[in-house]
Amino acid sequence: MDYFDRNIKSKALTLLSKFPLLAITGPRQSGKTTFARKLKPDFTYVNLELPEARNFAKTDPLAFLRSYQNGVILDEVQWVPELFSYLQVLTDKRNIAGEYILTGSQNFLLSNQITQSLAGRVAILNLLPFSKQELANHITIPCWEDLVVNGGYPRKYQFDIAPNDYYPNYIQTYIERDVRQILNVMDLGNFQKFLQLLAGRTGQIFNQSNFSNELGIDQKTVNSWLSVLETSFIAFRLPSYYRNFNKRILKSPKVYFYDTGVLCSLLGIKQAEDLNVHFARGPLFENLVILELMKKELNSGEIPALYYWRDNHQNEVDLLQEKDGKLTAIEIKSSETYHPDFLKGLKYFQKIAPESHAKLIYAGNISQERDGIQISNFGEL
Repeated sequence: MDYFDRNIKSKALTLLSKFPLLAITGPRQSGKTTFARKLKPDFTYVNLELPEARNFAKTDPLAFLRSYQNGVILDEVQWVPELFSYLQVLTDKRNIAGEYILTGSQNFLLSNQITQSLAGRVAILNLLPFSKQELANHITIPCWEDLVVNGGYPRKYQFDIAPNDYYPNYIQTYIERDVRQILNVMDLGNFQKFLQLLAGRTGQIFNQSNFSNELGIDQKTVNSWLSVLETSFIAFRLPSYYRNFNKRILKSPKVYFYDTGVLCSLLGIKQAEDLNVHFARGPLFENLVILELMKKELNSGEIPALYYWRDNHQNEVDLLQEKDGKLTAIEIKSSETYHPDFLKGLKYFQKIAPESHAKLIYAGNISQERDGIQISNFGEL
């Protein structure tokens, strides 16, 4: 497979011209290392997962950094948090833009250290697996179901690995490695059950007490385990939107996954045809659309402002997006046939938020405006 250029490249080059450090974080195997090396092929590459490099950096961080100057990629830098304070001192002293590219797979560890030591000196980008647009530049995507099942992880496409071979191994490696590193989870079997339960409730309101009762663990542990999934870019919470409108709203988040291939594997979905009658067909399409909108923002260097909205009368909008001071209400439907009822929730929301825009994204072919609402098909996303 030829290298698939990443949409985040332009923003990364711009930030490197202004900051001494650029940090790239994201899930394991999302392409961070390849992207960094393609972005600056003349930079020296150092992998801190290698014991000899890690030991050198830990025992003598100043000598380590003096050995690698004038353009360096420090891969998996969260392994050596001792480096951050020295990076602060050295980059302040030299005051040169674009000296270091840092990568890391564990969002919490990397961001926590950066917040403490490198604030104002580092630009941070999140690189997720391939977006629909990045893939479509190189391969044919026959349908959204095919994209959902195959997900976006580069290695899967590089070696043409079947989803049923790639994702179970990815998940198992993640559980055995990252979960043990981030949190001392003694019962990995119970954690995997939690992961599978969460997959079955994608797009639903996250109820800690239900998980607690079903797994026989306390709610504090449930929240801690979900935080582990967020830290390692497996799942994320979509918060409710509560500003200015109706105070009688639900404030619990919904949960979605950072890659639909991982999600399909957890649900036992092996091929696109399995989705024809699967109970999660709607939530999977919803997850896919939300991911595509999230990736578009992240690839532009923006922090996505995405929410859902539901009041206590069950009026609901699948997704609200805040951008440039404007609010867009988005309804997401997996049906290939358009029904006027799809616009019901959007019309209600427009009454209480008349300044908002409204959009329907569905799996059919129509692309037009009806009743002041933009109808878009997934192919245009």
